[in-house]
Amino acid sequence: MVKNHAFALFNVDLKKQIHTNALPKHIAIIMDGNGRWAKQKGMLRAFGHENGTKAVRQVVEGCAELGVENLTLYAFSTENWNRPKIEVQTLMKLLVSSLKKEISTLQKNNIKLATIGNSEALPEKVYKELQDVIEKTKDNNRMCLTLALSYGSREEILNTVKKISLKVKNNIISPEKIDESVINKHLYTQNLPDVDLLIRTSGEQRISNFLLWQIAYAELYFTNVLWPDFTKHHLYEAIIDYQKRERRFGKTSEQIN
Repeated sequence: MVKNHAFALFNVDLKKQIHTNALPKHIAIIMDGNGRWAKQKGMLRAFGHENGTKAVRQVVEGCAELGVENLTLYAFSTENWNRPKIEVQTLMKLLVSSLKKEISTLQKNNIKLATIGNSEALPEKVYKELQDVIEKTKDNNRMCLTLALSYGSREEILNTVKKISLKVKNNIISPEKIDESVINKHLYTQNLPDVDLLIRTSGEQRISNFLLWQIAYAELYFTNVLWPDFTKHHLYEAIIDYQKRERRFGKTSEQIN
């Protein structure tokens, strides 16, 4: 009890170091390390995924409390369909149960749920549950929580090129009018701002086909912490590190300051 109290106080102290007037407007997280976490404990990978939901709750609550407007979590990639069938089934069941369990929390905290990715590839039960929660939380405006499900950035960009090409073919838009804003309007993330801070857990330092267009000027933060162990404390550390960086967007320090 004493240890937990001391840790809570440490979190409060860390939270005070965050400048709320300079928060990232959009945080994206690659939640990595569930399998390794379970393996270290001699358990099946599913055990890691189940415990990973606790980290999701910590991060969602932490972002909402701070005032972060957008949080996107890489929950299931297009490549994840190639994993063992039993693991995929477990992930899908866990997703449905989590959505049912957390809807009251989303409503209580005024959090809107959204999704990006190829939703049609999801099992019918998952898709229906997802749409139900999205519909019930659509008017919430404290924060937008986006789940990237059956998502792959290259597939997203490819689909965007096809959509714009079709409009050019049908004389809806001329090639000369195509700019970044046109591309943004055809992406899954058309209602989201670009990512300011990208966090990846578990020590891996790669992007893994996640929001490649949207992270063009994002600050990247890598941590060795495995996802099930990720807490508000680690979130605060990432944001504090972000706020120490100078974001120049191609300009010089003198131009920024």
